[in-house]
Amino acid sequence: MLARPTAFLTITLAAASHGAIAEPVTITDIAGREVTVEAPADRIILGEGRQIYLLGALEREAPFARVVGWREDLLQADPDSYAAYAEKFPELKELPTFGGFKDGTFDVEQAAALKPDVVLMNLESRAATEDAGYDDKLAELGIPIVYVDFREDPMAHSIKSMRIMGKLIGQEERAREYVAYVEEQMARVTDVLAKEEFERPSVFVDRAGGYSEDCCMTFGDGNFGEYVEIAGGTNIAGDILPTTFGTMNPEQIIAANPDHVIVTGGQWEAYVPGGAWVGVGPGSDMEAAHTKLEALTRRTAMTGIDAVENGQFHAIWHQFYDNPYYFVAVQRIAKWLHPDLFADLDPEATLKELHERFLPVSYQPGYWISLDEQ
Repeated sequence: MLARPTAFLTITLAAASHGAIAEPVTITDIAGREVTVEAPADRIILGEGRQIYLLGALEREAPFARVVGWREDLLQADPDSYAAYAEKFPELKELPTFGGFKDGTFDVEQAAALKPDVVLMNLESRAATEDAGYDDKLAELGIPIVYVDFREDPMAHSIKSMRIMGKLIGQEERAREYVAYVEEQMARVTDVLAKEEFERPSVFVDRAGGYSEDCCMTFGDGNFGEYVEIAGGTNIAGDILPTTFGTMNPEQIIAANPDHVIVTGGQWEAYVPGGAWVGVGPGSDMEAAHTKLEALTRRTAMTGIDAVENGQFHAIWHQFYDNPYYFVAVQRIAKWLHPDLFADLDPEATLKELHERFLPVSYQPGYWISLDEQ
């Protein structure tokens, strides 16, 4: 019976501790829009629950103190992270939740009742937001939208998004600290490759492999496709897909005969109960993940390809595609593709350090696995 008052008190005290007087600040968001916001913003609606990955890195003592509502996707898309946050910050369970802008289930009246200073939206939702008139309706109520992005073009937009968020909540120094860390960790890959001559192995990124019976979703030049290129590989879909997200048919994959396959996976029981997806992520069961990964090698698209024959068949946490931790995925991919060049690189140590220095929740293993690991 005490859960609700206790959670409310936690939020109230944390919010009160911010202390700074809000003043109008004009921000150029990821969509290129100039938006004036009262900053530091003390009342924020997260247009996607996974934006807590971003906010948590800047407000690790009380990541939900400014959040007055959020989209309900984190529990379904990343239940292990949700559980870790909920254990440490149980007040999140009391936050109002929303449907999505893209599927038209966002409730403007409910949002307005929460009196937010700003609504934080992902760039991918912009077209749907404008088509549904949400932007105009919120503008009439004096509620600005600010767009960030870690998904459409993470290499170009993640650092800028972090700086935008730092300015929005008065944590610009923490944003600078985080950005410096990201750049340092990326350089541990790019600096090595810049000095070496190497052959680029071919890679197929199997986006959410096993999520559906269709095969196979993948990435073009962007997102994980770009991670592969930065890590010293050749993404076989890069010259085929005109967009970041798309599909290759089994014949195309067999003909390309990739040296490596990287399956993105997660705990998606809420979406596809009992599905063939590979369950990786914080605290995942690696034995179960290995069994599911091996099963995916038996699909038609994987018939006779070198990646299967040589055991270069991997799985990695899907959410690296939509958060500011992408540099860890780049390190992990680089070590898979060029183990000799990156013998001294330890992506797991990087991920542990990320949690220790910047994140509100403790590190748990389980973010990746390879077919040749038992």
